[in-house]
Amino acid sequence: MEDKTKQEEIKINQKKASRDVFLDYLPYIIIILIVMIIRTFIATPIRVNGTSMEATLHNGETMILNKLGMKTSGLKRWDIIVLKTKNSHLIKRIIALPGETIKYEDGKLYINNKEIEDKYSLTTTEDFEEITIPKEQYFVMGDNRYLSQDSRAIGPVNKSDIIGKTNIILFPLDRFGTVSKWIPI
Repeated sequence: MEDKTKQEEIKINQKKASRDVFLDYLPYIIIILIVMIIRTFIATPIRVNGTSMEATLHNGETMILNKLGMKTSGLKRWDIIVLKTKNSHLIKRIIALPGETIKYEDGKLYINNKEIEDKYSLTTTEDFEEITIPKEQYFVMGDNRYLSQDSRAIGPVNKSDIIGKTNIILFPLDRFGTVSKWIPI
């Protein structure tokens, strides 16, 4: 009888120990799940690769990609966005919206045949013929127009290829803050 009681006591203690281990790890499991949810649906760090967004953004900078921003406040002209391509992610600026026409003529930006000040480009933008942006698509360009692979080469981008908006620089620390304070105007 005593052996049976001891065995039952050992089983009870093992169950308690297993439950205690689970409870010990539960906060870590919750933290990991929260981080995964945040990175998947809300925000994640992203690195600037290349010089197509200079002088606003620089190669190697780490930024926050806001995945909710485009869902809550939509996409607007001049927003900096991240889009997925077959091989990578590109960081560009929205220049023209769905349904608008865009062209560069004599180095000037025209949207819907109205001249628009382009305060983000520090280089001359080559002229191109007027195009109409289809529904659910955006015309994007890098701020360094001379070196940017953008809608002038790949065409307007689908809204479904836009992952989110970005406007906060995390690193390097001397450039920490919103992008707007680093715009060379």
